[in-house]
Formats: sequence, C-alpha cells, structure tokens
Amino acid sequence: MLKSEIEQVKEEILNVSGVNPKKCMICGKCSGTCPNYDAMEYHPHQFVQMVENGEIEKLLSTKSIYACLSCFACLERCPRQVEPAKLIQAVRDVVERKRGPQHLQAEAVPSYLDGEIPQQAIVSAFRKYKK
Repeated sequence: MLKSEIEQVKEEILNVSGVNPKKCMICGKCSGTCPNYDAMEYHPHQFVQMVENGEIEKLLSTKSIYACLSCFACLERCPRQVEPAKLIQAVRDVVERKRGPQHLQAEAVPSYLDGEIPQQAIVSAFRKYKK
C-alpha cells in the first residue's frame, strides 16, 4: 500500500472506532486481561500501538482480528480507557468491507467450526456477519 492509502485507512479506523490511541501508555494491562491472548498474533496493546504507528498492512492481514471476542475485558483494565477492542473491531470492519458483500451464511457455519473455537466467537460471527 502507498503511504497515502495507509494514512487513509488509519483515519477510517480511527473515525469508525472513536478511539484515541495516543492515550495508550503501553502498560499491557489490556493484553494481560484478554481471555483469548494465546490465540492472537498481535495482542490488544500491540494493536493500539500498530494503529498509532501506521503499521496498518500487518493488521489488515492478521487473523488476530477474528480472535478478539469483543468481550471488552481490555477496556475494564485500561487505566486510560483506550478501548483496544473497538480498534480491533474497526480493523475487522475495514477488512470485511474490502472483501465485499460475501457475508457468512448460517448454512455455511458448520464447515468453519472446529473444537477450538470458543462459543463467544460463533455468536459474535452471527451478530457481525449476518446482515
């Protein structure tokens, strides 16, 4: 991606999420609280820093955006109310918009399931992709 495209996507992520990543002091409490920490390539505090530093291309291609359970445990522990889950959701939304109108259909869900997927992720998928 060109630098101008990266900045444009970064602005879109910040506008959609409403989060100010400059407030983050990189304490890692959000990541320490995350129930799905082990399943994520980039952890909540890293997401915030990567958005702030413009490392958008890595975020758009990581599967960590789908590992977030949107439980907001990260927000509960953040001393500065940064809301990493909202940033992760905004990145996920950008990726899904680029994919187009190919939303997940209820009939297709069984083919994606395995024994390792938490129930919250399944419910979240229906909530987010069935529109």
